Amino acid sequence: MNTAGHPEATTRRGLELTPFRGLRYDPDRVGSLAAVTSPPYDVVVRPDGLHHLQSADPHNIVRLILPEAATPTARNAQAADTLHRWLTDGVLTPDPEPGLYVYEQHDGNGMLQRGLIGALRVSDPAEGVVLPHEDVMPHIVADRAALMRATSANLEPLLLTYRGNGPAAATTEVVERTAEKPPLLATTTEDGFSHRLWSVTDPGDVARIQSDLAHHQALIADGHHRWATYCLLRAEHPSPSPWDYGLVLLVDTARYPLRVRAIHRLLHGLPVADALAALDGRFRVRRLDAPLTEALAALGDAAAAGNAFLLAGDGAFHLVDRPDPDLLSRTVPTDRPTAWRTLDATVLHATLLAHVWHIPEDSPAHIAYIHDASATVTKAERDGGTAVLMHPVREEVVRDLARHGVTMPRKSTSFGPKPASGLVLRALDI
Repeated sequence: MNTAGHPEATTRRGLELTPFRGLRYDPDRVGSLAAVTSPPYDVVVRPDGLHHLQSADPHNIVRLILPEAATPTARNAQAADTLHRWLTDGVLTPDPEPGLYVYEQHDGNGMLQRGLIGALRVSDPAEGVVLPHEDVMPHIVADRAALMRATSANLEPLLLTYRGNGPAAATTEVVERTAEKPPLLATTTEDGFSHRLWSVTDPGDVARIQSDLAHHQALIADGHHRWATYCLLRAEHPSPSPWDYGLVLLVDTARYPLRVRAIHRLLHGLPVADALAALDGRFRVRRLDAPLTEALAALGDAAAAGNAFLLAGDGAFHLVDRPDPDLLSRTVPTDRPTAWRTLDATVLHATLLAHVWHIPEDSPAHIAYIHDASATVTKAERDGGTAVLMHPVREEVVRDLARHGVTMPRKSTSFGPKPASGLVLRALDI
């Protein structure tokens, strides 16, 4: 955020990233660092994903971020007890001094991403410091808030992006110089990604980073519900308090561009045949007897010309495109920019879910949001529901809407690569 020349420049605040004493696994107390990590809580998508991770190591982070018990209260109490036990037993240990953390991911195929993990000041939306681009679901915010209250911890960082000022910027210089040193930890997870982590504790380096970031704003790339949770919890606790800050990974996408992928929908209780029957005369529907990769390619081609979706769950793929313009004019709200009104996610939620299929978008009993296309299809075929596969939105569209204060329909995008959960945690009372 460049405030030069504006009357409010002396009072307006930008990004405030603060060092903290990270909690990290003691490698001597776990099978391997890779075995205790997990994708973010909402990306554990394979049918056996949670149990697969739990069996990888008895101390896998999913036992904290996705505890299993009969009731929500019991789940959160279990997570709090587990965290306390791991701290007492030395499975998790706090670093000796506060720091910011340089975090690197690479996949061995040319994709390299580096960013900073720290405790970011939680700001009001009106400040324009952290820009959301998607709506959130209140029940998920309530669930994450209850877990954070019980554990008094930020268990995994959300992903924010900003546009840096080039290789000479102070933050870039510190990040790149730090990445030349031996890391605190290095591991390779089963998805093929290598992860490395360093701490930045030098007061001069920290001050230079903070001064640089104070002139920037950030876009929430992944973690809208956790950011909304941070805002809720900050409001519950008188300031100043540790709840004024939340754990984030901040990536300069001018230097390390993220990938943008779609988030798919699984419609429970709606067989594919019924979903297709309701589309008759409203959309063009074509059956594709092709593997998933070819069907997704066909979806991409169709999406380049207009709204398009891929339905699955009955052993085939059905390409749905060319919506009736009159139907769109009746169902899509007109009080938003054209870029928002023509989004696939907008048409899906306003036209298909609300008007054609009559499915409430905020009911877990009716709809699930899944990041992996293959897993979505597998679950639809297993459960007799309908998978709705989406085409990703371009990053520049997301940023433009966010800058204008326009939020996209919930779960519209999936930015990546996402930070692995379990590499560094933030306890609010340490």
